[in-house]
Amino acid sequence: MPILKATVDKIREASIIVKNGGLIVYPTDTVYGFGCDPFNARAVKRIFKTKGERKEKPLPILGSDIGCIQKIAYMNEKARKISERFWPGPLTLVVPKKRALPDIVTCGLDSVGVRIPNHAAAVQLISLCDGLLVGTSANKTGKKPPKTAHEAAEQLGERVEIILDGGPTPLGQESSVVDLTSKKPKMLREGPIKLEEVLSLLESS
Repeated sequence: MPILKATVDKIREASIIVKNGGLIVYPTDTVYGFGCDPFNARAVKRIFKTKGERKEKPLPILGSDIGCIQKIAYMNEKARKISERFWPGPLTLVVPKKRALPDIVTCGLDSVGVRIPNHAAAVQLISLCDGLLVGTSANKTGKKPPKTAHEAAEQLGERVEIILDGGPTPLGQESSVVDLTSKKPKMLREGPIKLEEVLSLLESS
C-alpha cells in the first residue's frame, strides 16, 4: 500500500487502478476519500467490507462536473440552483437516483448523495475515472475521518491499492449533507455549509 504524492502521473496511475476494479484513497477539500468505480459491484462490496460497516450505509458519489452527475442522479430545478451556488464545495445533495447507478451503491435506496469537490487533484482524478467516483470517507466505521494520507493509511492499512497524498485537507471536516428528496430540504449532517444558507438561497428565488 504505497503512499504516493498526488502528481499528475500518480493521479493517472490511480485512475487506472480504479478502472481495473481496485480501491484507492485520495485527497479532497473535506477529508480523505475512499474510492472505487461505482459501476463495479465487486469493488463496491470491497469498500463496505474494508470500512467494516455493521449495517451498510449508502455511498456518496463525487463527480467531476454536473453533466457527469446527471448521468446517475435527477437534478431538478431546486437541486440545480443549489449546486450552482455551492459547487464545487463541501455540500452533498441527496437526490433521486437514476437506474444507471447500481442499487448496491445506495443499499437499495432510490436516492444518492452527490457533490463536486473543490479540490483540483480530486477533480482531475475523478475526470480520469470517467467523471464519477465513490467518495466515502477513508476511515473505518466509528473512527474519525482522516485529514491526511498517513491518518488514512493507519486505518485502511494494506486494504487499498494506492494512497494519493495531497497534503492535509483544506477543510478537515466532512461535507454538509442536505436531503432534497422531500418538499422541504433537510440537513442530514452538519458541516461547513449550514441549512440556513441553503434555505435562504431558495427563498430568494
